[in-house]
Amino acid sequence: MFNSERTLVMGVINTTPDSFSDGGINFNHDDAISTGLKMIVDGADILDIGGESTRPGSSFVDVQEELSRVMPVIKGIMQENRDCVVSIDTRRRLVAEAAIKEGVRIINDVTGFRHDPTLVDFGREAGTGMIIMHMLGTPRDMQTNINYLNFPQDIHDFFVERINELETRGIEPDRIVVDPGIGFGKTFDHNLILLNRIDFFSTLNKPILIGASRKAFLGKILNEPDPMKRGVGTLATVAMSVMKGASIVRVHDVLPAVQMCRVTEAILRETVEP
Repeated sequence: MFNSERTLVMGVINTTPDSFSDGGINFNHDDAISTGLKMIVDGADILDIGGESTRPGSSFVDVQEELSRVMPVIKGIMQENRDCVVSIDTRRRLVAEAAIKEGVRIINDVTGFRHDPTLVDFGREAGTGMIIMHMLGTPRDMQTNINYLNFPQDIHDFFVERINELETRGIEPDRIVVDPGIGFGKTFDHNLILLNRIDFFSTLNKPILIGASRKAFLGKILNEPDPMKRGVGTLATVAMSVMKGASIVRVHDVLPAVQMCRVTEAILRETVEP
């Protein structure tokens, strides 16, 4: 599912009214569907659709609200393009079940499949891809008590434990992806360490996903408070991710990210021929 010799580009569609990155421009279902279809045209390999904000300080929403946000968007996109690869960004089995019934192929859980243990069982039964993300605490408190004994080894150890849990419970090894969770319980400097040491996680023998698009540490570096104006900074993280061995980059602006990936890959292989 994730086996590719090139870096895959995952387009982000937040169907929330309070997304940190865009202020909720995809809260309207039709807008979100249009965004997703354009991302496919622009070269997105995967669309990641979520209905629960994970911005720092945010609170979880109830399951019915999450379903009402994501399901019309998933259905609308799949009706127009049944072959596209869609990921559901959720921690809940009920939401994952509804999404998978509509053709979604990947579950992306910011809690690393710790919130709802039955989500692992469902993923095994459904044969989905499973993205394990690292986060300290919850979005509400993840940036208030950042404490590691040994960074980034603590995150590596977390992945070892979670991978073992999923594989022991029947998830096939080639369906697991790891995401260090840039911005999720990390200082700005932690984020830079992760980007510079993506290859530190290569010993896990899993595809690595990096999601640094528009995040606050870029705003700090660039002195740019508006997330929508952090596009060039985001592209720097995309290039670094490719150079350091990331398998997937998760971005809001798909076309420039696709172009950045292809050019960086050509430089690394020293030929224009793929």
